[in-house]
Amino acid sequence: MNFIRNTIALIVGLGIAGLTITLGIRVFPQWVTFDAFAPFEHWQRFLESMQNNDAFFGFLLFISGLGTTIGGVVTAMIVKYAKVAYAILIGFIMLFLAMLDVIVFPYHPTFYKISIFLTFFPFSWIGGKIVEIIYERQKKKRTSEKINQS
Repeated sequence: MNFIRNTIALIVGLGIAGLTITLGIRVFPQWVTFDAFAPFEHWQRFLESMQNNDAFFGFLLFISGLGTTIGGVVTAMIVKYAKVAYAILIGFIMLFLAMLDVIVFPYHPTFYKISIFLTFFPFSWIGGKIVEIIYERQKKKRTSEKINQS
């Protein structure tokens, strides 16, 4: 049963991280160079048009970190055990997808290619740690309430 729960947690966390990143790109209308919302269909042309726009890639790093943190938080909330490990797994999968993007589409600047390694793991770890700290505080609170009742 834990396997199904953990798999669902990973899928939900990845979906939320991907949705956050996709919606983050759509925040600035001047960056969007296509009419229909089909991010994968127009991605190559979009990256080619953004090739010399370092602000976009800096924002993409920021929104990727935010999305990975949120995805890590959601995943850690759903899984029962090893909350930080599953959140880090979200970061690993997102890093793998970002590396595929860099390999398939050669329009990314060098600082972005290097920075994705420094973005996904720390931010996903932070997401897992947030949930772990919250759960530990709740556990301590429940324990102290039981002791006070005795």
